[in-house]
Amino acid sequence: MHHEQAGNPHTRRELFRAGGVLLAAAATSPLLPAPTAAARTRPASGAPSGPSAGWQSKILHYGDDGKLVYVPDSNGNRIPDFSFAGYRNGETPLPEVPAVLTIRPVSGDNTAHIQAALNEVGQREPDGNGHRGAVLLRPGTYRVSGTIRVNRTGVVLRGSGESVDPEIGTIIRATGDSRQTYVIEVGGQTDEWATEVPGTRTDVTSEFVQVGSRTFTVADASRLSIGDNLIIRHPCTKEWLSAIDGGGTGSQPSWGVGERPIIYNRYVRDIQGNEITVCAPVFNQLDRSLARSSVYVWDNTELVRDVGVESLRVDIQAASAEDENHAQSGIRLRRVEDAWVRDVTVLHFSFAGIDTRAATRVTVRDVRASHPRSRIAGGRRYNFNAGALAQQVLFQGLWATHARHAFVSNGTSRTSGCVWQDGFNQEGYSESGGHHRWSQGLLLDNIKELDSNSGRGHVIALHCRGALGTGHGWSSVHSVAWNCTVDNGKHVAVQRPPTAQNYAIGTAGKASGNGWTDQPAGHIEGTNRGGLEPSSLYRAQLSDRL
Repeated sequence: MHHEQAGNPHTRRELFRAGGVLLAAAATSPLLPAPTAAARTRPASGAPSGPSAGWQSKILHYGDDGKLVYVPDSNGNRIPDFSFAGYRNGETPLPEVPAVLTIRPVSGDNTAHIQAALNEVGQREPDGNGHRGAVLLRPGTYRVSGTIRVNRTGVVLRGSGESVDPEIGTIIRATGDSRQTYVIEVGGQTDEWATEVPGTRTDVTSEFVQVGSRTFTVADASRLSIGDNLIIRHPCTKEWLSAIDGGGTGSQPSWGVGERPIIYNRYVRDIQGNEITVCAPVFNQLDRSLARSSVYVWDNTELVRDVGVESLRVDIQAASAEDENHAQSGIRLRRVEDAWVRDVTVLHFSFAGIDTRAATRVTVRDVRASHPRSRIAGGRRYNFNAGALAQQVLFQGLWATHARHAFVSNGTSRTSGCVWQDGFNQEGYSESGGHHRWSQGLLLDNIKELDSNSGRGHVIALHCRGALGTGHGWSSVHSVAWNCTVDNGKHVAVQRPPTAQNYAIGTAGKASGNGWTDQPAGHIEGTNRGGLEPSSLYRAQLSDRL
């Protein structure tokens, strides 16, 4: 179950980006364990096959001018634009930050050794791009019993490769017990966007702001300036809760008034009178008849920007497959903006391989988070997790195994605009998708859930979880499963929330409205019809916008 092999991360990166079957890539890449025979014979997702090749969705397709056309439903709902996810809204490539300090492993615990190098680089003056430089870890094994913190703007932690061979790769061997919550923490120390710049709060006065909109009116735009870091807050009112059926919690008490506000972290891009335009869309309606939204400028003084982790292997030491007395998670990105993790392997975590919280415009690319070691129980095995206040996070080129929720939003109504694109989970135990309490605007794009161990019918789900957990209710809204693949008789579960919609388009396998609870089916189209165009929604939307 936990067999590992060495390999070249750059080989795997190109295989991820080729857009073919990731399990087929596994068969040729020495870094990845061999797939099952059944997986090797599956057709490539999105590849044309037979007479039905080359079709487009009736609700999102190319127009005669080559631009994407979005067709709303009778309530005005439409598929959102997910292309704003990732580093600098996807408008700038990930930077190549020069190494300014190189270290090698020392005997014993390397926590302080690595931290001292990061702190030294953190004292350098940033260049014109805001970069201070990278700490380069030479090949070898670095035993680490504490948490390494990349907590200064413009600093990068870079290894020499993610190979299991310490002669050519950088291995962070986490040796602590369960008190070692995170092996590497990128960013700051708090999860909040609540600190207001005094005098900047003003009400949203547009009667109705539709999903996907970036422009709306406010009571007094003179309080704002172009470039302000703006927080949009939609309160959780009695009227809104009534409109969404109390959150869909079934026999459990409904979510309480004030408990589940919708919050967006944005920048002001334009001001015309009292009309403002922000940098990315909202992913839920702002309906003034149900809740009076407001905006304010966030005092983001302690926000950490332009930080990254690259080209290394985090190997958490665990005694057995269900041992939990070890570091809980590999890498957390928290209170950051424009940050990244790339070409990284994380093994043997109990909670998450990659965890994002209070993180905006983050890219996680070409990352393997696999072989977790814990009990198969709640609160565990969220391999690629968008937690509280994670927004516009792009997870891309992903390899997961043995997850409970491999590609998951676990952050409730404050999490939105996150994308999981080009990835697979093999031998998982539950479903990918939104997990609870009105996560919005999630995109699962070319995601494959294969050889599932789950005893349930659905392994990708955008639906209502009802009274599960602590009253999870509607797990995700205005969310899309695009060109995804499921097997072993499992299905993609997509249901229509009150006031909202969810979508499954181009599923290879089964797609239905059957989830944890009895709800209307969402928009399901083109199941088992090969050749969906565009084959990747995220890539098409980014190209269309840029």
